[in-house]
Amino acid sequence: MASKEFEELRGAIAAAAARSQSSGDRFDVEAQRAAAASSPWPIPDDCGVEPVDAGGVPSYWVRAAGSDPRRRILYLHGGGWVAGGFASHGSHGARVSAATGCTVLFPEFRLAPEHPFPAALDDALAAYRFLREHGPDGRERALASFVGGDSGGGGLALALLLAWRDRGETLPEAAFALSAVTDLTCSGESMQTRAAADPLINPKIVPEAAALYLGAADPRSPLVSPVFGDGRGLPPLLLQVGDAEVMLSDSTRVAERWRRAGVDVTLEVWPEMFHGFALWAPLLPEGREALEHVGRFIRRR
Repeated sequence: MASKEFEELRGAIAAAAARSQSSGDRFDVEAQRAAAASSPWPIPDDCGVEPVDAGGVPSYWVRAAGSDPRRRILYLHGGGWVAGGFASHGSHGARVSAATGCTVLFPEFRLAPEHPFPAALDDALAAYRFLREHGPDGRERALASFVGGDSGGGGLALALLLAWRDRGETLPEAAFALSAVTDLTCSGESMQTRAAADPLINPKIVPEAAALYLGAADPRSPLVSPVFGDGRGLPPLLLQVGDAEVMLSDSTRVAERWRRAGVDVTLEVWPEMFHGFALWAPLLPEGREALEHVGRFIRRR
C-alpha cells in the first residue's frame, strides 16, 4: 500500500495538471524550462559543490559528507531532453551522493531543440571520460566509476553504455536508471495502459518531445532508444520504475532484452508509483527507500 504522503502528492499533482494548460496535447518547451528553473529542495549545507569544466562540458562536482572522491558517478538529469539542469536536479544529485557514498559529476549537457541528438550524448561521453581521468582534486584517476540518470537522462545513461562499449573502452562497474525513457518510437504498451494512471506524463505529448531531441536521427537507433540495443558485455544494471508510469514498458523491455544478452539486470517495479517518484524523496517514503536501494546496489560494486 502506498504511503499517505504519496496519496496526497498524487492528488495534488493530478489537480494541478487538470488546471494547467500544459496538461493539454501540446508540448511547451518554455513551460518545461520555467518549471525546471529551480528546485523546492536546497542542497544540504554539508554537501560540497564545485563547478568544473569536464572535457568542455560545464559541470559540477557534488560531494555529500563522507563521500569518496575516488568513487564517482556520472549523473544525467531528466527534463524531456529540453529542460532541466543543476538548478532543478542538483539536490537530487546530492541525495545520490549521500546514498551511494560516491562523488557525483553532474554535467549540464546541451539541450534540444537548439542542440538535438547527438549533442547530449557527445557531452555525456566527454564528461564520463573526464570523470575517469580527473577527480575533484583535478588529478587522481577514478578507483571505481558508475553511470546513472532519471527519465530522459536515464535513457541517455543507457545509450552512453552502448556507445562506450562500442568504442572499446573500459566499462563502468555498474549503472542505474530511474524511470528511464528508452523508446523514442513511443511504442511500449504502457503508453496506453498507464495513460490514465500517471499524473505527471501525458502520453500524447511524448512523441513531440522526442521529435525535438531526435532531429534527423532514426528513433529506432539504440543510441536514442536503448531498448533496441544489444546489451552484450554491459555491466550490472539497476532499473527502477513505477507501476503507474506510462514509461513502464521502457524499463521492463530493456530488462528482458538485456537479460537475454547476459546482462545482470535488477528490475524494480514499484507498485502505484508514478514517473520519477524517486526524485520526490524529500516528501515520499517510497522515494527515500528507492534511493536506499540505489545506494546498496552501488556500494556492493
